[in-house]
Amino acid sequence: MKALNLHAVGDLRYEEVPTPVREEGEVLLKVKACGICGSDIPRIFKKGTYHFPTIPGHEFAGEIVDADKPELIGKKAAVFPLLPCRKCASCQVGEYAQCSDYDYYGSRRDGAYAEYIAVKEWNLVPFEGISYEEAAMCEPAAVALHAIGLADIKIGDTVAIFGAGPIGSMLGLWAKASGAARVILCDIDPTKVEFAAKMGFDAVNSAQTDAAEYIKSVTGGRGADACIEGAGASQTWECCIKSVKSFGHVVCMGNPFGDMTLSQGCYSQLLRKQLTLRGTWNSSYNDAHNDWRTALDAISKHIIDVRPLVSHRFALEDYQKAFDMILGRKEFYSKVMFIPA
Repeated sequence: MKALNLHAVGDLRYEEVPTPVREEGEVLLKVKACGICGSDIPRIFKKGTYHFPTIPGHEFAGEIVDADKPELIGKKAAVFPLLPCRKCASCQVGEYAQCSDYDYYGSRRDGAYAEYIAVKEWNLVPFEGISYEEAAMCEPAAVALHAIGLADIKIGDTVAIFGAGPIGSMLGLWAKASGAARVILCDIDPTKVEFAAKMGFDAVNSAQTDAAEYIKSVTGGRGADACIEGAGASQTWECCIKSVKSFGHVVCMGNPFGDMTLSQGCYSQLLRKQLTLRGTWNSSYNDAHNDWRTALDAISKHIIDVRPLVSHRFALEDYQKAFDMILGRKEFYSKVMFIPA
């Protein structure tokens, strides 16, 4: 089969690789859509994966073409990409995202920038009635849902989100679905701000406007009920703390580009406002609380409509065009998808 294989940092090749042979308890999935995650960019071009070569890609959906259970063949499924050890303390209580020895499709083992992938049956999230592209958006949608759940949003709340990329937009969609009356997306990229406004959000160019002052002005000086940091930068973290009301919630979500620091004054606000500061990573995936099933159900009912977020589609062999566009910021993009032949 054809795949995008990462041989070293920056050395991604479109090449022939062996079609995976599924083991017992696995299915063979024909990949129909796979998103390029923001975390894939540093993984491919700066940090590398956990071993080489590795096929990246963890936001995907496809058709089951081989399985232990004949009734699964022909079914459509998205895939939860984390493989827990099932032995550690977190796994024992079903908190698999906090597993101390997990595996992961697309970084620790081969992922879905390929025509086929063998995946554990346990990781399948079946779906019907939506496109493969929509289903491939389930991973970021579930991650966004998990973060929104930690923000304690109530009906009528004002929610501010710092970072207006695909995850920021999905955070906004979930905030609205959770009952927020006003959702403010802030970003320094004017094209992202424009896109957020077209999506129906209150959009602020924080390179031109003091976002904290703007948020205070539209909330009568009180501040937002919840702020979510989605950029991974000290400036946006500070702005969250300045923008949120007393006794409000700040959720830290963005992958940091470097050390995160707070000024003394901002740290004092964190204390004086008695804020709740939460970190979030990945999503919940168990029988009691499954962000993936909730996300797919909401996508299928268009409670959150992810279709406008898919801005570009590329064949695997056109990967250089895809990454040149992303790295060079040659045009606006939101979610970029690989659609294997």
